[in-house]
Amino acid sequence: MAEKRAIEDPSRLTGPEKAAVMLLALGDEGEGIWQHLDEEEIREVSQAMSNLGTVTSSAVERLIVDFVGQMSSTGSLMGSFEATQRLLNSFLPGEKVDSIMEELRGPAGRTMWDKLGNVNEVVLANYLKNEYPQTVAVVLSKVKPEHASRVLGALPEDFALEVVTRMLRMEPVQREILDRIEETLRTEFMSNLARTSKHDSHEMMASIFNNFDRQTENRFLAALEERNRESAEKIRSLMFVFEDLSKLDPGGIQTLMRAIDKEQMSLAMKGASDSLRDLFFSNMSERAAKIMREDMGAMGPVRLKDVDQAQQSIVSMAKDLAAKGEIMLADGGADDELIY
Repeated sequence: MAEKRAIEDPSRLTGPEKAAVMLLALGDEGEGIWQHLDEEEIREVSQAMSNLGTVTSSAVERLIVDFVGQMSSTGSLMGSFEATQRLLNSFLPGEKVDSIMEELRGPAGRTMWDKLGNVNEVVLANYLKNEYPQTVAVVLSKVKPEHASRVLGALPEDFALEVVTRMLRMEPVQREILDRIEETLRTEFMSNLARTSKHDSHEMMASIFNNFDRQTENRFLAALEERNRESAEKIRSLMFVFEDLSKLDPGGIQTLMRAIDKEQMSLAMKGASDSLRDLFFSNMSERAAKIMREDMGAMGPVRLKDVDQAQQSIVSMAKDLAAKGEIMLADGGADDELIY
């Protein structure tokens, strides 16, 4: 990625960006100014500050001269998430700073509705399908029509039709109701979305390892364990592998089996554990299970590479179905245990 050019001409800056430069220059001495800003102004200036990049010392001086006449500048400023967070921490409660920074890391947009317009429609639909249809109708009436249409298409059909009906009958929404919906979206959806969107090197590496064939995966993990056992164990815990399909509930297994090719399934099962085979066979009809066993026997010896490819393809299909909300994947933690 190309590095952003240093800002040399302050006249090109927007109002929030000029305020961000001033407050970065003042540092701790700007605490009194921050205290006079409302929450929306703090967010707007913080957003500008986190995306600012480098501002040359001459630009800083020219900008401050406009306000206070003169300033002795000793160097340039670097606006970043880290600098913004350090500065906010100097005068705001930790929880409030965390909330602001999580929102900055989330989807772009000045208002809540702008931000929702930049959220993937499947992700947004998976959240909204658990809300009241009337609430969803209000939310979709506030985002751009093209995005609302994609979200409706990702919702369960009956639920989507109910939302459409509510939207057709909807009257002007009271300000306090809108405020309440916005606050709920901010605290329950956006903050969680920002948390899960944070870049984590172990999660990234687990995704890479998931795409290795079995021999390459084992080789890298073994080598990594010798150098950093803790990292190797964390990567392994974050990986989703074929045997993890044993954590699917019966409905999830049946949904997955309907989506995958039977020949591919037979090949993948050649390398599966007895317990995973039994789990899949128990969710088939007796006749279908018998046919699959016969197909597996008729294959004879198969290459490990082919089995790995078939299993990886099925894992990818499972992840796609999970992203659409059609099945639920668990990582094996206590929070993911299902209660019947």
